[in-house]
Amino acid sequence: MNADRSQSRSGGPSVKRRRADRAGRSAEALCALALRLTGHHILARRFRTPVGELDIVARKGPVLAFIEVKARASFALAAESIAARQRQRVERAAGAYLAAHPALARLDPRFDAMLVAPWRWPRHLRDAWRP
Repeated sequence: MNADRSQSRSGGPSVKRRRADRAGRSAEALCALALRLTGHHILARRFRTPVGELDIVARKGPVLAFIEVKARASFALAAESIAARQRQRVERAAGAYLAAHPALARLDPRFDAMLVAPWRWPRHLRDAWRP
């Protein structure tokens, strides 16, 4: 079986997939720490819905930020990896999050990205895109 497949012969995730998941969780934890240090309150991490997943949902004052975390070999590669289709999934997941938390609907929604590169502090791109 091809090692690039998402499952191994035993039916579980491949070594490559498990490694990528672990790296993603580490990047998200680092970004959550960076956000807390700048006064954000983390409301959710890895919020899953049938229409998509939100890496981090954070609040700072009147802003409710839906944050997509991307870890790559460089900041440029991380920024390039947020494609239009992925942005749409994040937007749909944000709608599902707001439907599940109607008290937050009065806040100003914003779509941010946090870029992670090896041995560097994450870069927070506020208002990275608009729906």
